[in-house]
Amino acid sequence: MTKAGTTVRTADPPTPAVRLPRRRGIELALIVLAVLLSVYGYCAVGFARNGTVPPGAAGYGAGLGVLALLAHLAVRWRAPYGDPLLLPIGVLLNGLGLVLIYRLDLETPGDRAAPTQLVWSTLGVALFIVVVLLLRDHRVLQRYSYVCVVAALVLLTLPIFFPAVNGARIWIRIAGFSIQPGEFAKVLLAVFFAAYLAANRNALAYAGRRLWRLQLPTGRVLGPIVSVWLLSVGVLILERDLGTSLLFFGLFVVLLYVATGRTGWIAVGLLLASLGAVAVGWLEPHVHGRVEDWLHPFASIEAGRGPNQLAQSLFAFATGGVLGTGLGLGHSVLIGFAAKSDFILATAGEELGLAGLSAVFLLYGLLVERGYRAGLSLRDPFGRLLAVGLASIVALQVFVIAGGVTGLIPLTGMAMPFLAQGGSSVVTNWAIVALLIRVSDSARSQYDGEAIP
Repeated sequence: MTKAGTTVRTADPPTPAVRLPRRRGIELALIVLAVLLSVYGYCAVGFARNGTVPPGAAGYGAGLGVLALLAHLAVRWRAPYGDPLLLPIGVLLNGLGLVLIYRLDLETPGDRAAPTQLVWSTLGVALFIVVVLLLRDHRVLQRYSYVCVVAALVLLTLPIFFPAVNGARIWIRIAGFSIQPGEFAKVLLAVFFAAYLAANRNALAYAGRRLWRLQLPTGRVLGPIVSVWLLSVGVLILERDLGTSLLFFGLFVVLLYVATGRTGWIAVGLLLASLGAVAVGWLEPHVHGRVEDWLHPFASIEAGRGPNQLAQSLFAFATGGVLGTGLGLGHSVLIGFAAKSDFILATAGEELGLAGLSAVFLLYGLLVERGYRAGLSLRDPFGRLLAVGLASIVALQVFVIAGGVTGLIPLTGMAMPFLAQGGSSVVTNWAIVALLIRVSDSARSQYDGEAIP
């Protein structure tokens, strides 16, 4: 306005701040839906097998519901801005896994795995709650990166001193109790890779010599992390656990690409993975046998020995068709001892069909996408790499397992996240979900209350 010939400008009104919605009500509604779907699957198995509701349906639903509610309350209290989809996806996948294992238990009364899996699921949710409650800031993990890598290498080395199981030394068995240390090592190595690459990302991207179109880092910078990776993969090769070796290699290449932004690392990683796979496939008899089964899945039938596990898996997928035979009405138990672990996806494919199997893959894809989204939203490099690494673990593991049981790639003997029988696997996957929720909470809370530009 003008006063006595002088123009005076009024101050602009302050830009209003935005309060981000916490969306915990959405999370609770999705959790209820996940529990109800799991209980429905449990009842459907009972109806298909015996024509009645299973006697333990109420207890199963109550137990799963209480676990999910406690996890939700922990998130509501300590991570109010956490992604509302991560926990419901974990609950639904874990519940579906319990249903499939229970369904296979009905065919093997002498080998009941569902009660044990429920105990491990309880321990996994308990670890989830502990991580959410005690880890207030994911950046604290960056201080313990070298402790994590030492612990990971120790865990990877321990199974060498124990007898092999099904051709691989990946288990520690003491007094009837078994654990797979490599499952925990993958999370610890993800923390180390994220911390080291975040601290040296500039040197990795712009220092060193240039080879063709790839900017090579200096040996002083890249040497330590390559040494750790080679040592971990070397130990896994001695243990004949090639699936986890492939997982660690993929994790290393993905994080190196994200840290540097150099697409050439993807090409180098694929080339090295191909050369390593060919070399190990020819030199290691255990792996060579799996490659032969992959190339000729019906050779055992033609030789009069009956179908092998891969052939039975392919038959199960073919029988399921588009809509499946229905829960409890398939015959994937014919696969053998691995039906509840390596090949449990074949049960899902046979009894839920292509439609149900696609829904399961969409759940995994959504879990991975939300992890990537949280990482991209963070401002600190360590958190970004940690979120991408954890989500990539799930993505690589699903690809390796699904590819093996469908005949896309040779079998690796890993456990499908949340679905398959395996205590170490389910506990570790719940820890991954907890860390992703913590990261996503930090990603959204950093923008809470900011002014609109």
